[in-house]
Amino acid sequence: MNMNRRQLLKSGGNASLLAVLMGAGLLKPGFAFAAEWNKPAFGATDLAGAIKGMGGNEPAPSTEISFTAPDIAENGAVVPVSITSKIANTQSISVFVEKNPNPLTAVFDIAEGTEPSVTTRVKMGQTSNVYALVKADGKFYSAVKEVKVTLGGCGG
Repeated sequence: MNMNRRQLLKSGGNASLLAVLMGAGLLKPGFAFAAEWNKPAFGATDLAGAIKGMGGNEPAPSTEISFTAPDIAENGAVVPVSITSKIANTQSISVFVEKNPNPLTAVFDIAEGTEPSVTTRVKMGQTSNVYALVKADGKFYSAVKEVKVTLGGCGG
């Protein structure tokens, strides 16, 4: 059997299965939508406003948050950050870049029974403090690290 024919039959079978599931109501397009958008938090222009938009107040510093980010980022467009929480009942992990026009960069909801650990990349326009905010049992905890952004990777 020709490989192109196999691929055509396989693709056609997958499309048929998808059509049957949608027709039966078992698969709805609404399931693919992301969680509800938190406009007050993501639209805030300062750190305190973004935390308030998330329903929090002044977070308590915590040593139980492992926060890894480079000391110097050569490219501010892709700064890697990793956050792991050892705080019991972690509900969400958020990343803030203090000097960005909108400080809230990402929010990750942590499902019960999963390891509260995330790795992502954030965009930074300039040297700034980067905050990891952990929500656990309705309380907020934070860790902070300064990341220096160099221009063109030349240092400074």
